[in-house]
Amino acid sequence: MKDYDYIVVGGGSAGCVLAARLSEDPEVTVCLLEAGGADNSMLIRAPIGAVAMLPTKLNNWAFETVPQPGLNGRKGYQPRGKILGGSSSINAMMYARGHHADYDHWASLGNDGWGFQDCLPYFKKAENNETHDDAFHGQGGPLNVADLQCPSSLVNHYLEACESIGIPANPDINGEEQFGAMATQVTQKSGERCSAARAYLTPNLQRKNLTVVTQATTQRVLFEGKRAVGVEYQKGGQAYVIQAASEVLVSAGAFGSPQLLLLSGVGAEENIAPFGIQAIHELPGVGENLQDHIDLVHSYKCASKHDTFGVSAKMMAAMSKALPQWLLKRTGKITSNFAEGIGFFYSAPDLAIPDLQFVFVVAIVDDHARKIHLQHGFSCHLTLLRPKSRGTVKLESCNPLAPPRIDPQFFSHPDDMPVMIEGWKKQKQMLMSQAFDGIRGEELYPVDESDDTAIEQDIRHRADTQYHPVGTCKMGPATDPMAVVDSDLRVHGMEGIRVIDASIMPTLVGANTNAATIMIAEKAADKIKAARVKASNYSEVDSSQTHYIDASCKVTEPE
Repeated sequence: MKDYDYIVVGGGSAGCVLAARLSEDPEVTVCLLEAGGADNSMLIRAPIGAVAMLPTKLNNWAFETVPQPGLNGRKGYQPRGKILGGSSSINAMMYARGHHADYDHWASLGNDGWGFQDCLPYFKKAENNETHDDAFHGQGGPLNVADLQCPSSLVNHYLEACESIGIPANPDINGEEQFGAMATQVTQKSGERCSAARAYLTPNLQRKNLTVVTQATTQRVLFEGKRAVGVEYQKGGQAYVIQAASEVLVSAGAFGSPQLLLLSGVGAEENIAPFGIQAIHELPGVGENLQDHIDLVHSYKCASKHDTFGVSAKMMAAMSKALPQWLLKRTGKITSNFAEGIGFFYSAPDLAIPDLQFVFVVAIVDDHARKIHLQHGFSCHLTLLRPKSRGTVKLESCNPLAPPRIDPQFFSHPDDMPVMIEGWKKQKQMLMSQAFDGIRGEELYPVDESDDTAIEQDIRHRADTQYHPVGTCKMGPATDPMAVVDSDLRVHGMEGIRVIDASIMPTLVGANTNAATIMIAEKAADKIKAARVKASNYSEVDSSQTHYIDASCKVTEPE
């Protein structure tokens, strides 16, 4: 049995930040447990590799939801990263923070210190933006943010199309004003994906006080009374127990974190008792409040002469040139994230902040790229930014290796569908604008745009997640009966345990969630460091007896 000061469960976006920041103090020992493997795959480094991982089980949990009545009984697809870096190692690398008002709303719910001005320093601390250097952006942080190296010429057509329907060009949707459209900024560095693992963890693997264990599935958190004292994990068919002298930090994501708490006996007893798990602490909000961005894609075929990705002899020839270009110089089309355009806009003119998002893709997207079309084309995602529908994450089994029961309850709130219908019409108007004349070919799923009933059925038949689940370990004051953690991300009513990841968001931010998750972990790391300084009962762990670098992870060392 080994002892550490901090055990971090989950090597995703938040976990990588925590492990790196806490181990900056050489007197502190940190163990990071990750269920997936090391992030040494070329599919991860090469940005274009996302198209191979997103629709498959490569480095991907590839979860499914329960059948969704709001989606005509279909099961939704929920890809999540199963690898160091988590979903930041398999996503489209889009850097978007959300609207300032999203964070001010968190503060208004009783979460002191989480308004936008409180969070901005941590966005900046994390960031090294190659383009923007102003009051809203950081320089010198671990997470590199860059313009696309080789964007498609179709991005300019997309921006022109947005202008034609009243969405102006905006050079920085993460700056003072979110409204508008731009070519996507991406978390890349020198033509490679800059995941949270690459940004934070890989440069620091040689720290003697940092232990990283891959292929390690955490089975439960161990408690003495109401205090977390360690975890039990499984690796290679063997069970191991490690102890935490200070805290257990749960960073397993919006699905994994509530699942682990429930498996450990923390949650509503009615959700725990049927599985024969001993109840440790009644906390009814665990696994509740699931929110996710619902999304609908319009796609059009086009000729291979246009600057898009697709299956053709011309593309094969282009890739035969692009691959050595990337291997030798880290430049060219291999650096594409596919989702090369982004935009935020309003469903109605009287709204104060954008409630809809465009994501423009220079390829045909159908069913999360699980349906392949032997054709070039382009697509656009329409995303509902602040859905009112709320779902749950519960246990399907007491087996930690079994997936959780994911029920987003898409379109369960009656206000969500009317906004999606308005967005559907605006997206269609944008894609049918003059900017795409001569490029736009056959539409994949044509629908009578004058028939709201037909539009609604198109949405229910094809819509699904935009990959941003949050909220299942909600941050809120003790007066909120559904809050799981307080504003310091400590689990209510317990000691020695925090939840730090996207699950703590009380409400969705109006954008992609990876940047916000990294910010949360940066902020939490400072809170933990401050608490350690103040602690009067600190007893030092002999680091010479408690650290090792797991062999399965050494491949993540810098070359």
